[in-house]
Amino acid sequence: MTVQLTTLPNGLRIVTERMPSLQSASIGLWVTAGGRHETAEQNGIAHFLEHMAFKGTARRSALQIAEAIEDVGGYINAYTSREVTAYYARVLEANVPLALDVLADIVQNPAFDPREIEVERGVILQEIGQALDTPDDVVFDWLQEAAYPNQPMGRTILGPAERVGAFHADDFRAFTATHYTPDRIIVSAAGAVDHEALVAAAAERFGAQPQGPSTMVEPSRFVGGEWREIKPLEQAHFTLAFEAPGVMAPEFHTGQIYGNALGGGMSSRLFQELREVRGLCYTIYAQASAYSDTGMLTIYAGTGAEDVGDLARLTVDEMKRAAVTLSEAEVTRAKVQMKAGLLMGLESPSSRAERMARMIQVWGRVPDLSDTIAKIDAVTLADVRGFAERMAASAPAAMALYGPVEGAPQLDELQARRAA
Repeated sequence: MTVQLTTLPNGLRIVTERMPSLQSASIGLWVTAGGRHETAEQNGIAHFLEHMAFKGTARRSALQIAEAIEDVGGYINAYTSREVTAYYARVLEANVPLALDVLADIVQNPAFDPREIEVERGVILQEIGQALDTPDDVVFDWLQEAAYPNQPMGRTILGPAERVGAFHADDFRAFTATHYTPDRIIVSAAGAVDHEALVAAAAERFGAQPQGPSTMVEPSRFVGGEWREIKPLEQAHFTLAFEAPGVMAPEFHTGQIYGNALGGGMSSRLFQELREVRGLCYTIYAQASAYSDTGMLTIYAGTGAEDVGDLARLTVDEMKRAAVTLSEAEVTRAKVQMKAGLLMGLESPSSRAERMARMIQVWGRVPDLSDTIAKIDAVTLADVRGFAERMAASAPAAMALYGPVEGAPQLDELQARRAA
């Protein structure tokens, strides 16, 4: 399997990886236009635009978009994140040109019919309401805002209801004119795909488009702080976040390994100590997420009102212990989990297409898998302990709590406990 990358004169990048044993392919358009590319007044427009892409184009109705892919046994979907909006499909080999045509159509020619805008506005407002009714979802939005206050990285993907309620066709056209340009789009495909044929098809559909205007993205600044929402729920939802390396940082893999060892599975420290030994929670985990210029180590637990205080304090204590007593066996296990997750994921053409698009977006190339494995293997116990010490003692922190959290300590108390 060989990764091939072609860049058209207007900046459109096409990356493919043929998987000879497959009869299907995953293909998508990854657009560098996520939540962090919005102004404060535009918050939520990238996600709204993702919805509108499926509501009809100059050539196809909403039903015809769905039927075009489903009539050949495929599926089509999309998502919006803080750094990208992705539109993707999975089809049989013979239908790859059709999939690209549909994806290009919905990205290039959305109709923005005012009636459809109103219909989808209602759908998104319902989605926002559903998120607000899902405590273990909304608490992460609040944690993100506490970590990155008053900046694009801290805003929600869905946007506030008042903003969503005000967007119109001209707003969508202005956003796409700036951000949906060929130099900001990556065509990525894996599976039963022919690179040269896909390049030719992409050039036919995108080649005449000019590059877009130069844009600046506000650098992310992890500031930290606290968000506390008291509500009579069944569970207290507790989250902590610490500034961690971005995907381009030298310590990226160290942070990922530490996150796995701390709370990445049933054998992890937090799970064993706080759930298995002390019985303070049902769900607890840690994960290290990374963006292009920043990252977050996030800890989440759901617990009872009477236990949230002990759980918060003991979480900090366990982080401090890890900085001193984390073992070679734990680091080795975390590495193996990380490599296994990477390799298992790459058995899927969808995962391969997404990984390639992300690597192109960040690095401008797709590093060889062996290089990634080597970087994971190169991380030492001393590296992880040193990282753990910074996380436990000095990394900027944010906290968000939701539910019956009156008994939870203030962030200042936890900060003092970290420093003790």
